[in-house]
Amino acid sequence: MGPEPEPAPEPEPVGEAEKPAAASREPVPLPSDGRTRLLAAVWPPRVSRGQLVVALLLFALGLALAIQVRSTNDHSELRGARQEDLVRILDELDGKQQRLQSEKTQLEQSLAQLENSSNQAKEAQEQTRKKAAELGVLAGTEKATGPGIVLTIDDPQGQVKADMLLDTLQELRAAGAEAIQINDVRVVAGTYFTDNSSGGVQIDGKSVSQPFRFTVVGNPQDLTPALNIPGGVVRSLENHQARATIVQQQKVLVDALATPKPLQYGKPAAK
Repeated sequence: MGPEPEPAPEPEPVGEAEKPAAASREPVPLPSDGRTRLLAAVWPPRVSRGQLVVALLLFALGLALAIQVRSTNDHSELRGARQEDLVRILDELDGKQQRLQSEKTQLEQSLAQLENSSNQAKEAQEQTRKKAAELGVLAGTEKATGPGIVLTIDDPQGQVKADMLLDTLQELRAAGAEAIQINDVRVVAGTYFTDNSSGGVQIDGKSVSQPFRFTVVGNPQDLTPALNIPGGVVRSLENHQARATIVQQQKVLVDALATPKPLQYGKPAAK
């Protein structure tokens, strides 16, 4: 018989130093609380440059929208106005702009005359005299003439009251009327209207009977449309069975004068 085979050597046990490093680490315990896990995921924040740019753009967009909404709300009162009211407001703004532009031109011309005049003292005196005459027209102490209109209101049913005449006056003033006379009463800043208990209307304490005749100095192309706008003075008078007739003239005369009243309380303020 042949020799017996030698037994295979047994594998040596692996030492502690030869075990993988991962086997030697203990597993890290995860938080069991859901809120704690969420906080650990979002804090500290990891914000990239792109995310920061997007956040700034969104903030700018929100700010712009807020400003736009606020600007739109500021004009909400005009948005709900009627068409005839918008037309009237637009006409009044156009008329005021034209009057302000005309006044600016006159002041510039006066300034140029003062600067170019050889006798500035005499020129200043002349300018003062003209200004005093203009103020006299506004105060009702001077007669006034110029282009304008004559508005006649016939009221056979007696339906026209003091408030309607006041509305007519306000429309004329807003349209640029410079001097107004109703029948034989001069209209000034302190003019007031009252209804008589027995019928009729009083202006500044004087009884005025119909037909009511408004003699107005101003631009006829501004005054007539202001009275004829939809829902305006003429339409309101017609609704009360009254008839309004407007005649444009190249020259009207406002010759009724008002008696100025001395001031009881007001006085010029010191500069």
